[in-house]
Amino acid sequence: MTQEDWTWAQIPDQTGRVAVVTGATSGTGFEAARILAARRAIVVLACRNLPKAEEAARHIRALHPGARVEVQALDLASLASVRTAAAELLARFDRLDLLLNNAGVMVPPYGKTEDGFELQIGTNHFGPFALTGLLLERLLAAPGSRVVTMSSGAHRMGHIYADDMHFDGGYRAWAAYGQSKLANLLFAYELQRRLEAAGSRTRSVAAHPGWARTELQRHAGWIRWLRTAGLEALLSQDAFGGAQPLLRAATDASVTGGEYFGPSGFQEMKGAPVRVRSNALSQDRGLQRWMWRHSEQSTGVVYPI
Repeated sequence: MTQEDWTWAQIPDQTGRVAVVTGATSGTGFEAARILAARRAIVVLACRNLPKAEEAARHIRALHPGARVEVQALDLASLASVRTAAAELLARFDRLDLLLNNAGVMVPPYGKTEDGFELQIGTNHFGPFALTGLLLERLLAAPGSRVVTMSSGAHRMGHIYADDMHFDGGYRAWAAYGQSKLANLLFAYELQRRLEAAGSRTRSVAAHPGWARTELQRHAGWIRWLRTAGLEALLSQDAFGGAQPLLRAATDASVTGGEYFGPSGFQEMKGAPVRVRSNALSQDRGLQRWMWRHSEQSTGVVYPI
């Protein structure tokens, strides 16, 4: 089988496994949750908007009768919410097998989280970093467990603005987005190295959806223009296609920790899910370690490895 031959139909039976999917009310998160539920995983939709999460859960159950789908309140822009959600998940489930850090925001108007983080780095990185750390011991105990972190091709334009990470000196939406997506990869790679050093078989894997047509892009004006001009469909794929790299990273038996998955097509915008390479900056071990220490200090979450 070549890289391009993998499809969601090859996902093995997930009976007894518990998968937490963040940002699962729509888009790639919903599609990933739907497929995992169809493969008999216990799927938890961890979302900020509970009514939408309940609606998504009902939709999945209607599509796949007998599927076990639950919801969990989680606002990644609030460390208090992250801590509450983690405590509730640990109380509800005696095992955790998959954590899909899928939720995110893209180029919104300037804002800060309640903890004082710029909205994109707070929601896309610090929130998932804290959630993963708080759930990690339960993941470590589950054979074959994985943490999958959703990045973006936009990491290639990203830099870590250590002197002004929260853009107090002037907001640049795309720069902030690129920073947050680079941070996702720095986190995923450093987590894998720490798991290996601890002798753990839990795997940290990264993915990106290419250009997937989802609500994530609602603030991106040039994408709206392409959509109006009828050009978006030529370059992009639907949410189901965008979820495939996430699903492969989470379930393919051939995946090893530290890998990165994205679409196979032109500029990795659409196509079959395959192993791809991230840029050199994301692989800078010194920067990975710095970002890890800064994230622990910023969130107050210290990992048990």
